[in-house]
Amino acid sequence: MVRPRKKYTVHDLRKLKGKRCLTHIHVKSPQEAIAAEAAGIDLMSCSFDSPEAQARLPLLVAAVPTAFLSGSTPHGMATQEEAVRTGFRALEMGASSVYCSGSPFLIEAMAREGIPVVGHIGMVPRHVTWTGYRSIGKTVDEAKALYGKMKDLENAGAYAAEIEIVPHNLATWLCKQTSMLLMSLGSGSGCDTQFLFSCDILGDYDERIPRHAKSYRNFAEENRRLQNERIAAFSEYAADVKEGRFPERSHLTEMEPRLLEEVERSILV
Repeated sequence: MVRPRKKYTVHDLRKLKGKRCLTHIHVKSPQEAIAAEAAGIDLMSCSFDSPEAQARLPLLVAAVPTAFLSGSTPHGMATQEEAVRTGFRALEMGASSVYCSGSPFLIEAMAREGIPVVGHIGMVPRHVTWTGYRSIGKTVDEAKALYGKMKDLENAGAYAAEIEIVPHNLATWLCKQTSMLLMSLGSGSGCDTQFLFSCDILGDYDERIPRHAKSYRNFAEENRRLQNERIAAFSEYAADVKEGRFPERSHLTEMEPRLLEEVERSILV
């Protein structure tokens, strides 16, 4: 089977560096992916870090076959061989690239085999025990360390890196010091992509939204309303059955009475 050509390749994205900021959304379902495509979103990402997420990837690819879609690799890949196998599996299932919050040791192995890899600097949720949930890079020492980590990823062969919760002026400066695309999550508009999760954009949960995000809808309230409507509809159905109001004659078909009588005679006689 010949797959449709993706809207972007890594080559295309590299040529756009410094020219405009691309829109970038992490999606969770085919419906969200279709909506993102219809809205003109440039890049998408999704999870590829569990059996359920891995089973979902082909559904996302089928829903938006021309979209540039990155899959996040599982946390805790222990060897370069495991990283390479995981990367190739994601590509074979239709991903355009893979995201890896692991070390340059793992990223270098995938990049060496031609797998497009996105790294991660700044506040990395999987490594938050070392930093806490906070902005990373407000001191001179942290800013220098961020620069070093960025260069480590660049030298390992990553074509891009997510830069999360970094002071916006520092992130803008860092973006000019690397050939990688820097994908801003809470790090300002001076990077190559502006990245948000669909659950933040849609207001899909009840907890306080992160400072770096913005909700454009209140899906949590809408989902509660829909759940109440489900309960009400099911309750009305149960009451109708109990009181004999469902099914009505309009919901049924009937056999001609004379034919039913013929069946009764042929069976009971």
